[in-house]
Amino acid sequence: MAEIICVIGNKGGTGKTTLSHMLCQGLGLLGQRSACVLTDTSREPLTPEGRRYITADARTRDALTKVVDKLRTLEDWVGVIDGGGNRTEMDRKLYALSDIVLLPFRESHEDIRTVLRDLEMFPRAYAVPSQWPNNAWQRDAADRNVAQLMGAYRHRILKPVGALSSSKLLLQKQVPEQLPTPLANACRGLARQVLEVLEIDFAETGAGDDYLEAEERLSPAEMPMRLGHSRSH
Repeated sequence: MAEIICVIGNKGGTGKTTLSHMLCQGLGLLGQRSACVLTDTSREPLTPEGRRYITADARTRDALTKVVDKLRTLEDWVGVIDGGGNRTEMDRKLYALSDIVLLPFRESHEDIRTVLRDLEMFPRAYAVPSQWPNNAWQRDAADRNVAQLMGAYRHRILKPVGALSSSKLLLQKQVPEQLPTPLANACRGLARQVLEVLEIDFAETGAGDDYLEAEERLSPAEMPMRLGHSRSH
């Protein structure tokens, strides 16, 4: 049965969609089969070509039910559901069907206040410092704010995911054949953390090992998922 991860949170603009795709790309780089599931009605579905994961369009309630039901029948898969922002009732529904929840937040005090409320609301949730500053001074200041304001939840805060302009490449309809090394490293790092939380054993694969051949976008009615042939990037 697949593990279900929901990326949610009441604050918009925290990078939920970017984080969802980075996580799935990282899982693929580590040899873990995964599907990135779109529920945000303000976004268009992305094709799976060039990615190391399958994509699914679940922007209606019926479609989401079918996609999750299908995922639950699959062994050794991870489903990552992009929940969108400012949808409290939807967040509660996604939380109910998830194994764990990820709550991305940026370094602003407003984001931190919001993620604190979400951590209280969702006991299976982990906060993810997202688009974290790379400048040393700004990063130190952001880390201090987290330590001071979120200390009670330090065991439920993952390591920061640094800001990378190249992460936008994963949100393009056509993904480049070769993604920048810093982006690949960031995706792997995020995926390792999440697999550890899920207590899934993994072994990092090389560039030429098997990964998902994502020839078709997952349909709500039937999610065609298959392992692809080895391909190097």
